[in-house]
Amino acid sequence: METLIEEILTYSIVGILALGVLYIYLRKRNRESHQVTKKIEHAKEFGFHEPMSLHPVIDLNLCIGSGACVSACPEQDILGWRHGRGEIIHAAHCVGHGACFHACPVEAISLVMGTEKRGVELPHVNEKYESNVPGIYIAGELGGMGLIKNAVEQGKQAVENISKTIDRSNDSELDLIIIGAGPAGIGAALTATKNNLRFKILDQDTLGGTVASFPRAKIVMTSPMELPLHGKVKFFETSKTELIELWNEVLTKNSIAINENVKVESIEKKYSGLIVHSNKGELNAKNVLLAIGRRGSPRKLGVPGERSPKVYYRLLEPELIQKQNVLVVGGGDSAIEAALLIAEGANKVTLSYRGENFNRIKPDNFKRINSAIDSDNLQVLYSSQVDNITDTQAIIKLKDGSSLELKNDLVYVMIGGELPTDFLMKSGISISKKFGEVVLKH
Repeated sequence: METLIEEILTYSIVGILALGVLYIYLRKRNRESHQVTKKIEHAKEFGFHEPMSLHPVIDLNLCIGSGACVSACPEQDILGWRHGRGEIIHAAHCVGHGACFHACPVEAISLVMGTEKRGVELPHVNEKYESNVPGIYIAGELGGMGLIKNAVEQGKQAVENISKTIDRSNDSELDLIIIGAGPAGIGAALTATKNNLRFKILDQDTLGGTVASFPRAKIVMTSPMELPLHGKVKFFETSKTELIELWNEVLTKNSIAINENVKVESIEKKYSGLIVHSNKGELNAKNVLLAIGRRGSPRKLGVPGERSPKVYYRLLEPELIQKQNVLVVGGGDSAIEAALLIAEGANKVTLSYRGENFNRIKPDNFKRINSAIDSDNLQVLYSSQVDNITDTQAIIKLKDGSSLELKNDLVYVMIGGELPTDFLMKSGISISKKFGEVVLKH
């Protein structure tokens, strides 16, 4: 009898302890769910819940709430755990790592381009990165992959696919022409060298592509990447200068020369291959890889005075700007980062943005810009548009219809760029708008 009582007491204590642990666990989960709900509400209020381009979509019927996707995501608050399932919080901050896609143990995540409301224009490519024009391949930012590590990987994979199609008996022309010396082009060139392809790499500017146009101190890479013929690059919080120095070193070591200041005007299909027409003449190749950015040319304001020599569309060395009255136009990450960098030089900076508040920007930039506003380091004019630029002023039209005359020495316009549609269409490449199209699915 005593033994039975002891057993009952033991099981009762174990049961109470188990219930206690379960209660603590459920309370913790409930608290986390509540926090995620508040974050989602905040994201919707500021426009961060709507994705910009590539983003994850979770099938809630398959999700088991393991939290693997949340842990795998290297960005801040893109995903969260709520009511036993994964949830998208700040979809606009997603940069397409794809880490959540690979981490999900039950394959409940797909990577999707665009949404039903917000389409994304992209050239047509198949699973081998080949466009509708045989022999013309596309990788990197132009194909929707702006993240450096993903662009490098796409350039590598595209060339691996190209190398399988090369007829080694025909030595009359190049195997490949790579257009663009940014992340995708560098990954492609190193892979082409590894596979002993005869190739040339061209760029209308210089090494780095879009990255080269960033301010010198800008952080451009926050997670490791695999670089062909080099190995893993374990950089964290990497600046533009550090990254370009590494690329230069690796290209030099492998005797890869970039043909700079070569602007490609069109690509012509011929029976045995392709002809690349540029400002430096013609080149023949069996294949062409387009590793260029989406911004074929900067988007313009279209206002009087914009042709003034004091108006710029990229910021390279903000540390040289001192004690100036500067206007920055735009509301994306590039505009905000430019304004913050210029403000460090004892300049009087005004940021003009047509939106009512900042959305679709990185969390760190959101904190920094608000901190700068609170400390009076710069002035932000929401719901405003540039109306005119003179030698000494910038005229800003405000929401109420009134105009503000700002003393002005420099203007930086950072409102994005135009997709090089004319160039692509001239080369026969089809462009379509993706409205929630699945890019990767298990």
